Amino acid sequence: MKAAFYTGSKHFSVEDIDPRPPAADEVQIDVGYCGICGTDMHVYQGHMDKRVGFHRIIGHEMSGVITAVGEGAGPLVPGDRVVVRPLAPCGHCPACRAGYAHICHKLNFIGLDSDGALQQKWNVPKHTIHKIPASMSLRQAVLVEPTAVACHVVRRSRLTAGEDVLVIGGGPIGMLVAMVAAHAGGNVALTEINPLRLQIARDLGVKTVMAENGDVAAAVHAATGSKGADVVFEVSGSRAGARLMTAAASTRGRIAMVAIHAERPEVDLFQFFWRELEMIGCRVYEPQDYDQAIDLIARGAITPHRLITDVVGLDQVNQAFAALDGNAKAMKSLIVVNESLAN
Repeated sequence: MKAAFYTGSKHFSVEDIDPRPPAADEVQIDVGYCGICGTDMHVYQGHMDKRVGFHRIIGHEMSGVITAVGEGAGPLVPGDRVVVRPLAPCGHCPACRAGYAHICHKLNFIGLDSDGALQQKWNVPKHTIHKIPASMSLRQAVLVEPTAVACHVVRRSRLTAGEDVLVIGGGPIGMLVAMVAAHAGGNVALTEINPLRLQIARDLGVKTVMAENGDVAAAVHAATGSKGADVVFEVSGSRAGARLMTAAASTRGRIAMVAIHAERPEVDLFQFFWRELEMIGCRVYEPQDYDQAIDLIARGAITPHRLITDVVGLDQVNQAFAALDGNAKAMKSLIVVNESLAN
């Protein structure tokens, strides 16, 4: 079978390797599609070399079909169409004991800390599997993982119907947060410095906020009767986003921190005191977030597959990552790992 190994210096080596049978409590999946996410791009750009090393199969946004099961992996059977929740917690640390295994202190994020989905046959623990309905194509299902991120974020924010929402950042996760928040009843607006992404948001029916003088916070307050946004999702990972999140928030507003900030941003703590703001950290997802994401996509309640801009084969993995690197037009790129499963 073929697998794509990250080897450093913005390069992947597509190699032929022998598959191994699944161990007890594992299943083997023929991977159909694998999406490229922002974390994968950080790997490609060399920002995570100490963590992933130089011969790692990455990838965790995926869909596929089970082809073999290890002892104890029932009731899963070959032929089941599935996605993977790529988290393997230790089960013993304080977070796991408290019921927060998704943020385990020693979490194995599969596809970073161990080999991921950019291989034609992938063995994963049984507990990571979520089945998808027959009505959902594998091409749609590859967006379950990032949609589950958005479901977790919106759930953590405690958003209620009718609240004013600002999403800062219009990348794929920002767009998905906007979709899920709107489905939850929020009055959603999104801001983004990239005009192409703003147009994509409008095409998806997402209201956008931009101010001619650059004062987005003032525009948000004006649009909400001087109140501000009840819920702010910081998805940009930028210093400007960190400044805007407090300036645009309402009294007792809730700020959901979604983005990973590569550098420590300056945060206006005075506003937390003055307006009694609340910041909520949001990381990955829990099983119910996957279940919700599958349900929303299957029912057509949200349409994340509209974010797909490029699809290429596994042999073109280097070209796919290079094309995304600094590309203002791209949103979500997919790798077809097994051509026979492309649909």
